[in-house]
This record gives sequence, structure tokens and C-alpha cells, in this order.
Amino acid sequence: MISIDLNGRPIEFDETSPIDISIPMHFGGIQPNAYGVEPATAKACEYGPLVVGDTRRGGSCNFEQVMLIPHCNGTHTECVGHIAKERISVRDCLKDILIPSVIVSVRPAVGELGQTDLLITRESLETLVERTNSNLKHLALIVRTFPNDQSKLSRQYVPDDATSPDMPPYFATDAMQYIVDRGFKHLLVDLPSIDRMYDEGKLLNHRIFWNVPPGSFEAGPNARRENTITELVYVPNEIDDGEYLLNLQIAPFESDASPSRPVLFRPLSRSTF
Repeated sequence: MISIDLNGRPIEFDETSPIDISIPMHFGGIQPNAYGVEPATAKACEYGPLVVGDTRRGGSCNFEQVMLIPHCNGTHTECVGHIAKERISVRDCLKDILIPSVIVSVRPAVGELGQTDLLITRESLETLVERTNSNLKHLALIVRTFPNDQSKLSRQYVPDDATSPDMPPYFATDAMQYIVDRGFKHLLVDLPSIDRMYDEGKLLNHRIFWNVPPGSFEAGPNARRENTITELVYVPNEIDDGEYLLNLQIAPFESDASPSRPVLFRPLSRSTF
């Protein structure tokens, strides 16, 4: 058991029982995919007959070349550099280590005017978040969508076109504004994008979350540079909604996005945040 002081409040948690909500990356095997990009792969490096990076082929050790697209090949964390001309690194933006968090489970609803799109609405999100405890200060929001099953570990998010009925759920813009107004710095979702996958490149929800004006590619002085979005997580059904501590682990990439491993810990007392 570990006891820490977080924002002036004592919190105890069991460090021996982490909950990993990332999707394992099986290179060359079953893996999720967005937009139909090339799957993530790994292959043994070879430099002439004397250097083979595969012990099964006589090499002295294993060393592989990995090829992936973080935004599309699995669980990843991104920063405002994702939509900015300025090259901003997620490594510089993610500064929080242990993050008070809350999980909510939402069932996306059919959009207005008979559209087939499924939306995470402000009303449903606000009801679920405020039900936890309106006096609590959570810095991360983790959104699990229903239906929820292990097919998310390998789902292919490849709608045929902008009118496809297979479009994954996404956030209504007023729901994203609520997330910002509520003070969440980090947003984690089990979707390939918080925006509609085909939205003419507007990425309105990304811009709302990072406080970048519509159509702008400038991360100005008011941009929320220390805020992150993590997409393609998987929260198993046996994990209850409620409060957790989040340790959001990323590779030290100097890039707008990195493969990531969000790890949760249950506080031993649910009233300590």
C-alpha cells in the first residue's frame, strides 16, 4: 500500500494491483486499425550474414525494426501538436504523473434529424459525471462506450465514406465544451477519434479541447498545451465506473503523439479525492 498527498488530500492505493487499459500491440497479428492504414509490424534487423537480430535464426540476440502509425495502430496519447503547424511534442505537454480520474460509461445516442451517427451528448455525459460527486476535482475523464466487448481489441474502424452507417460514435461539440468547462485536462476514450472520422478535416472537438479556434493551425498563448487526448483504450466491463488514480505512460517520442499505456489504481478510500 502507498500513501501520498495529492493536492492537499491524503490518498492510499494498492500499487500491486494496476489496471492496464491500453490495447496490447500484437505486431503482425490482431490489432485495431483506424482509416485502413498499414498494420503495425516488427521485423528482425539484418546487417550482412554475421548480424541477424533473431535468436531463432542463429542471432545472438533479438532486435527488431518497428513500423507503426501511433494515431491509427492502437492506444495512443496526443497533444495540441496534432493540429498545429508548430511542432509540439507530447513528451513536453504531459506533465502530470498521478492523475485523479473518473470513469463513466455512456451509451451513444442517435443524432438529431434522423441521422444514423451515434453521438455522446452533453446531457448524458454531464449526468454521469455529476452523479459521481460534483464537489470532486478530477483531472482526467475516461469514457467507456456501450456496447463494450473485446472486439474493440481488434476492431477495424474503416467507414466506406462520409455517409457510411458504420461511422464510430463521437462527441457532440457541446459535450466537448462541457468537458473543457468542467476542468478536465486529460481525456481518454475507447474510440478512434473524439471527432467524426470524416468531418472535412475540421476536427472541431480537438480544437475545442485544446482551445484552438476553428480552422486555425496556431497553438496560441491560450491553447491548453498541457492537456492530452488518449484514444483507442479498452476498459473491460468488470472495471467499475468511479474514481481512480491514473498513471499515463508514453514513449519518450519527440512527436505530437506516442503509443501509450494508461494504468489505473483504485483508491482504497473512494472519498479521498
